[in-house]
Amino acid sequence: MKLIRVLKETFFASLPLAVVIIIVCGFVAPMENPQDYLKLLIGYAGVVFGQSLFLVGLDISILPIGKAVGESLFKFKKAFFIIFFGFLFGLITTVAEPALIVFSRQVNLTMPELHENALVWIMSAGTGCFVGYALYRIMKDVNIKIVFAVCYLLIFVLAFITPPEFNGIAFDGSGATTGDISVPFMLALGFGVSMTMSRKKTGDNNFGIVGLASIGPIIAIFIYGMVFMAMHGGVMPPTIPYTPGEDESFVEVLLFNAQGVMIALAPIILVFLPFQFFLVKLLKKDFVKILTGIIPVLVGLLIFLTCVDYGFAFAGKYIGEVFLAAHRPDWFKWLLLLVGFILGGAITLSEPAVTVLGQQLEELTNGHIRQMTIRLTLAVGIGFAGLLAVVKILTQINILWFLVPLYLIAVLMMRPSTKLFVGLAFDSGGVSGGALTSAFLTPLALGIAQAVGDTVEAAGGTAQSILINGFGIIAFISVTPMIAVQTMGLIYEWKYKQARKVEVEHDLEILEELLPHGDKTSEL
Repeated sequence: MKLIRVLKETFFASLPLAVVIIIVCGFVAPMENPQDYLKLLIGYAGVVFGQSLFLVGLDISILPIGKAVGESLFKFKKAFFIIFFGFLFGLITTVAEPALIVFSRQVNLTMPELHENALVWIMSAGTGCFVGYALYRIMKDVNIKIVFAVCYLLIFVLAFITPPEFNGIAFDGSGATTGDISVPFMLALGFGVSMTMSRKKTGDNNFGIVGLASIGPIIAIFIYGMVFMAMHGGVMPPTIPYTPGEDESFVEVLLFNAQGVMIALAPIILVFLPFQFFLVKLLKKDFVKILTGIIPVLVGLLIFLTCVDYGFAFAGKYIGEVFLAAHRPDWFKWLLLLVGFILGGAITLSEPAVTVLGQQLEELTNGHIRQMTIRLTLAVGIGFAGLLAVVKILTQINILWFLVPLYLIAVLMMRPSTKLFVGLAFDSGGVSGGALTSAFLTPLALGIAQAVGDTVEAAGGTAQSILINGFGIIAFISVTPMIAVQTMGLIYEWKYKQARKVEVEHDLEILEELLPHGDKTSEL
């Protein structure tokens, strides 16, 4: 019954995406090969079903593991062990992250020298390092505003000395590392530490762990990019045409993904077992339930990844290209701005990690900020992210001309914002780039970039590398929520102060009525 409910929710959440696919592939630019429609149908249905099955298993296996481990960490007492296990669980949960696996494969499809497994482990190690530091920050109550300001200053210093081919990959990979598995796990770890070992022991100190974790992969890829270029004599290897799902059968894709899924999930179980036997000590029935719940996680993730590779990424790339076809008028490509806005907002509403974050905020504000409010705020912010990403690709403007001002605005907004909304805003930037985003929007962006390159070269010009122009859409999706959520926080704080002012004035009026004639409340 729960699978049916989750399947229904996932299906309805993905309907806006389905509508865009139907309009473009069915009416605007019909596919020439009828088999492509079957591939698209299998891809879409498999992604919806696979994600639903994955989420059901996640709820009865991975999430309870995160909660149990987070609550047991205080038994170690020493900061070293907290940091170590924060690193360890940050690493292993990120390795299993569907969005990161999908994203790394997209990079590998355009540049085979950038091996997908290497990218996954490098970015996961960066995430683990910053999860460990995030837990330390909670324990010592280090000012989160200062931490973010220093970290992003370091990031943009590195961005200007890193090979430009790695800028988009670094920021996109950052958004892909924090999704359905890692975000609930990180939040559970942060909540457990903040409630047991933090000096203040307040729930709002929990926010910010995902935002800090998102910084690690950026720095890790920057370092990797500089090493990679040095190993290749300062010359970037050539890219190849981006052709997802065109050369392999469904069975070949399924078998290819099976081994990767097993390798991704095995570390979580292997690391949890010692915790269960020596620290957590769950009841036998609960322990068996968790182990049984791994099965739908494994099967759902396998179906999801296979259908992304087989048909879903193919659809994203096709839509990205058809608006720039040679037989269409030049203005037609600008309709992609509308497509980018709609898809950005629609996919955000369907991301499970966004729902988890909204639930926590609703609890902390005692229902004053509804879960749907944060989801709609993020949807609008990410809609604009999709629009800006399309502008960047069509104009081939360097991504740093967009990201530096946007991140500067987000950092400057920290000053008037409260610590709660600063942590929430940077967490929102991390959770917004989930599995569906990597599965569809990244292929869409790569399809647009490839079509732009072909158009420029046909006109006798020099096109940017697809690594430079194609990647970056998740980077926009990571920064616009930071601005949107802090704006929402400032509005919330202003309304709260106004409400308190009205309450105080009302109380003073009552006091004046109760006081003897001639007395003044100002003398109290």
